[in-house]
Amino acid sequence: MTSLFISDLHLDENRPDISRAFFQFLHSHASKAQALYILGDFFEAWIGDDDQSPLLDEVSRELKALTSKGVALYIMHGNRDFLIGQQFCDAVGAQLLKDPTVIELNGEATLLMHGDSLCSDDQEYMQFRKMLRSADWQKEALAKPLEERRVIAQHLRMASSEANSNKAEDIMDVNPNDVIREMQTHHCHRLIHGHTHRPMRHPLNIDGKPAERIVLGDWDHAAWFLIADNNGLTLTETPFSNATL
Repeated sequence: MTSLFISDLHLDENRPDISRAFFQFLHSHASKAQALYILGDFFEAWIGDDDQSPLLDEVSRELKALTSKGVALYIMHGNRDFLIGQQFCDAVGAQLLKDPTVIELNGEATLLMHGDSLCSDDQEYMQFRKMLRSADWQKEALAKPLEERRVIAQHLRMASSEANSNKAEDIMDVNPNDVIREMQTHHCHRLIHGHTHRPMRHPLNIDGKPAERIVLGDWDHAAWFLIADNNGLTLTETPFSNATL
């Protein structure tokens, strides 16, 4: 059976090309799979399960159609859509995963993460993340009117973009020691994550045994997905211009 892994689509009404590619991916690949894992930043922003828009309605319909076919759907919070809640997951038939989560994949314990918590060299971001993930901050934010939440989300995106433009590239990547520590803590020799937008398969050595860190790509110009089936694991890139996703 086949499991698929994606992250960092950053779905947004201003990027209909990404939405089209995602829906095509659902029809051509995900509908034939046993499970689809979305490891964070599925949306560019998420201001609450009570939000409404044509894009959200279409995404919800497509995901519900997928799970109605028997495909298991798992969603993990990212740093953009950490307010996705149980209401949305129930509506589309998805299970909300904790970050991190361990699953068995092809007979091997595999650690799933969004990946932003591994970027510990960026101390400014880590403090920012701590604030946004606090229950008090989220409760207060969700209590605000939708329009006010939209303004807050826009402000946060602008602040994040401005801050990142002034940071060195390496500081926004994962800390290698944190990677090893997390994998050791969860007794895993395979890690799958997104967030960094640097798709690659990194061979590792943990406690004298071979290990691997697999980084999923973002969907800015191409659909990146990891296929796990009886043939092993394959990290795949398909340009949006390719009509046969």
